[in-house]
Amino acid sequence: MLSGAARLALLSLAGLATTTSAGAQATGASSTAGIYTCVDGKGHRLTSDRPIPDCSSREQRVLNRDGSVQRVIPPTLTAEERAEREAAERRAELARAAQADAVRRDRNLMARFPNEAAHAKAREAALDTVRLAMKATELRLRELAAERKPLLDETEFYKGRPLPTRLKQQLDANDAGVAAQKQATTTQEGELVRINRLYDAELDRLRRLWAGAAPGSLPPVAALSRAASSATR
Repeated sequence: MLSGAARLALLSLAGLATTTSAGAQATGASSTAGIYTCVDGKGHRLTSDRPIPDCSSREQRVLNRDGSVQRVIPPTLTAEERAEREAAERRAELARAAQADAVRRDRNLMARFPNEAAHAKAREAALDTVRLAMKATELRLRELAAERKPLLDETEFYKGRPLPTRLKQQLDANDAGVAAQKQATTTQEGELVRINRLYDAELDRLRRLWAGAAPGSLPPVAALSRAASSATR
């Protein structure tokens, strides 16, 4: 059982310890808070224990009590500067995404075509699809020519006279069918050229990749295709 004096002494020690701890915390907080310093627009050096409003548009240094630099606070950006920085960050992000996509496409291209034989086979398959369509167009043109012959023969009976409505409509329909098939032929011929140009550009890209070019380091296939097209004109 402690006497009253002993209890009083213990309470005093506890209070002293609490005061010392609080003082240490305050000292620590004070030491880490730092001293703000900067040079304002007039060339004056300003110092404060908190951020300096007059230097919001300028760099501020936060110093430790020993004078060493604790950190540097960059200037506060204007609304226009913030918008420009955000736009630049968006552009950089889009560029990074485009580069990653280019790398992925090149790797997929090499996986799909490990050699020239595989690429040549794919080219022929693409061309064969158009060639089959062209054969069907040619067949339809022959059919239309065969259908037109008896119609023309029938018009011989009406020389110098108006053609019957039925016959005229049949001839007009035949003319429209021939025009459509000829347009299809033109389109199909253009498709053959387009496919060959695309595969030529793709093969050029593959040869560079097979030779060791890094995926994503080459111009897009579309750009190569345009270059090949210009070279052949």
